[in-house]
Amino acid sequence: MLKKNEEYVVDVVDNGYQGEGIAKIEGLTVFIDNAIKGEKVKIRIVKVLKNQAYGKIIEILESSENRNKSDCLTFNKCGGCNLRHMKYQETLKLKKSIVENNLKKSGLQNIKVKDCIGMENPYNYRNKLQYPVGIIDNKPAMGVFAKRSHRIISTQDCLIQDKLTQAIANDVFNFIVENNIPVYDEEKQTGEIRHIYLRIGIKAKEIMLVLVTNKEQITKESELIKFIVEKYPEIKTIVKNINPKNTNVILGQENKILFGDGYITDDLLGATFKISPMSFYQVNPIQTEKLYTIAIEGAQLTGKETIFDLYCGIGTIGICASKHAKYLYGIETVPEAIKDAKENAKINNIENAKFIVGNVEDELPKLIQEEKIQPDVVFIDPPRKGCDNVAIETLLKISPKKIVYISCNPATLSRDLRKLNEEYEIKEVQPVDMFPFTSHVECVAVLQLKENM
Repeated sequence: MLKKNEEYVVDVVDNGYQGEGIAKIEGLTVFIDNAIKGEKVKIRIVKVLKNQAYGKIIEILESSENRNKSDCLTFNKCGGCNLRHMKYQETLKLKKSIVENNLKKSGLQNIKVKDCIGMENPYNYRNKLQYPVGIIDNKPAMGVFAKRSHRIISTQDCLIQDKLTQAIANDVFNFIVENNIPVYDEEKQTGEIRHIYLRIGIKAKEIMLVLVTNKEQITKESELIKFIVEKYPEIKTIVKNINPKNTNVILGQENKILFGDGYITDDLLGATFKISPMSFYQVNPIQTEKLYTIAIEGAQLTGKETIFDLYCGIGTIGICASKHAKYLYGIETVPEAIKDAKENAKINNIENAKFIVGNVEDELPKLIQEEKIQPDVVFIDPPRKGCDNVAIETLLKISPKKIVYISCNPATLSRDLRKLNEEYEIKEVQPVDMFPFTSHVECVAVLQLKENM
């Protein structure tokens, strides 16, 4: 029987869904962070459950040829890039394997998974920076949360963040420290600045700074705005987001514009999009263009189709696809996102589109039953929990010719594809690496209605 703190030498026989190494001890599966298939490692058992255990590497006795010397000072502390210890090409193979294993687990062994599409330069790709600000050892700190905790790891140079937003975050934080602006103390729920949040339109070169605060007033607010705007002319707007609640959610519900118009714009596949603090917008624009191109090409639009964009966010996929279709209907539960989607349609002179606010499971049946709209192609880009059962059942009833499913979670993608598999032919799944050096993987699956349906 394994016990906590016991030490073992093990062979790593595989890697799991989160990139963790997998070993077997006395028939029990042991998960080991930062271990790679093919390695021999000495570990200490840190947790024992009924059917599995968790170990921590003490020493690597035989290293894999796929091991990468970490180029990040906070890699072992931060909960972000959990695959930075692997060579990049190996992470792409792992992500393909993760998708394959999820499909097989759902009984979909015959669906081909293509090689994961990676980046030529998998660094500094994030267009969104969200750094918590707090107290470490009685001093102000800014950075990222440690894995599975709210302990801040001080960060001044993150290799996946855009370099300019990183520089701005550092200057904002230094101004806060030098001017004794109180930072948030999570235990006492006191202080002012909770998060420094930046978004950049990579192509438009426009930057938004959001100061997430615990209180409505910020000490030396006007001085901070003047300092940062004068130093960085790329900043088009500064917004104060007020979040006094004791919550893990970063943004509160109230925004106050301190400078500019409260939004920035960016270009994606020839379309311009307005991005506000609450907008969902893919964080890796280079890979997003690849992802959306695969999705739109897979739909094989001729200009005659009625298309639905479910979980449409600010309308990115639908608007990019609408110029190849007859009419677009988008559904999204977040009112602010639908407001942005409507404005984005106007910005791009899209007149063949209607955007509806509400839950997909409620609004999709209404659109079909009450308005008698029959889609030819349905784009789905749901949150990590996947599609609602009502949405799946409705799609099976109306049987659009094609469903293009974009997923950020291979497990829920596989579950939903299994439900659709009887009526739809799913030839292949294309993984795209939207988050290099993390275990996350995005996929596109094109579903064609079987001819006998």
